[in-house]
Amino acid sequence: MLAPAFLLLFNLLCRLPPGAKAGIVFPVPSGVPNQLFYLQRDPNTNTVIYQLNVDRAGRLNEEEPVNAFWIRYDEHGERKELNFIQRKFAYGLTAEKLAADKFELKFAAYSKVRFFLLKSPVDKAFHVYTTIAGKQLQLERVYLRIEGGTFWVPNVRYLEFKGLNTATREPAVERVLP
Repeated sequence: MLAPAFLLLFNLLCRLPPGAKAGIVFPVPSGVPNQLFYLQRDPNTNTVIYQLNVDRAGRLNEEEPVNAFWIRYDEHGERKELNFIQRKFAYGLTAEKLAADKFELKFAAYSKVRFFLLKSPVDKAFHVYTTIAGKQLQLERVYLRIEGGTFWVPNVRYLEFKGLNTATREPAVERVLP
């Protein structure tokens, strides 16, 4: 079950404004250097980008290997940093170094699924990986589906993970129910 804080914060930060319409068409972020994956959810098209944190020489910042920020599509595509509450209780990630070029990532509000940042044996670039339903995915997108509910108890229908199945190199989509 999702942590109550996760549900509350996503509801507080992401609920549909009055008059919002269902059937949102979500943009696919492009042109973001070192983009690892992105997160979207129902209330609007604003998107959290997770980007590899490297210096000008291309060296990984091992203390904070992933940088998260908004692309505020509903505000003319403006880039904004996550605020304190968003970083610490909802969309932020922490990283623990496990080995050279291998980190475990944890979402601030969701620990049910494990994520790893590591170099791909295929292209030697860093990617984020997770295992859902016995399939390892090279993550591209995370989507949170909320359908109604109340302020205190939103009705989270599912989390959806989209990426490449590492065994087949084919696109894959997997859902996790709360």
